[in-house]
Amino acid sequence: MLPLGTPAPDFSLPDTGGKMVTLNDFKDAPALVVVFLCNHCPYVQHLRDGLARLARDLQQQQVALVGINANDALRYPADAPARMRQESLAAGYTFPYLYDESQEVAKAYRAACTPEFFLFDAQRRLVYRGQMDDSRPGNGLPVTGRDLRAAVAAVLAGQPVAQLQKPGLGCNIKWKPGNEPDYR
Repeated sequence: MLPLGTPAPDFSLPDTGGKMVTLNDFKDAPALVVVFLCNHCPYVQHLRDGLARLARDLQQQQVALVGINANDALRYPADAPARMRQESLAAGYTFPYLYDESQEVAKAYRAACTPEFFLFDAQRRLVYRGQMDDSRPGNGLPVTGRDLRAAVAAVLAGQPVAQLQKPGLGCNIKWKPGNEPDYR
């Protein structure tokens, strides 16, 4: 996992409309959430309405959220950029949904699965990485965003984020053949 305190790795990636979005575009936000997601993963599909709701709530607090899809779109065409645009509209995402074709940004964040959340404070230091909440497909728990919301609230209040952080759980990022990272 990316160590807490790590500066946010830089990125410049296209959104679903082809516009390049950079880390610097969020420089004025008091916090930034970077979520690695995709279209086809059942874990992402399970929380997509809650994620859209969470993004709207965070945006009201001036907190920025950006989604990044790093899956190999050739082997997983449901995750291709054209399908990302459709998914963004269908899900009601109000945040930029970016495509990491080279998968280098996912590697820089040490992302491993979808969904996986990274929260950076105003200085863009990592303060939280892991799950949105305990809800999973089939476990009957509601999607609330409890874990991530608590971390954001702590950042906005100038308080430390809880050290107990549960890792993200979902589908592995679909790496291109020969591009698999070695996170040792």
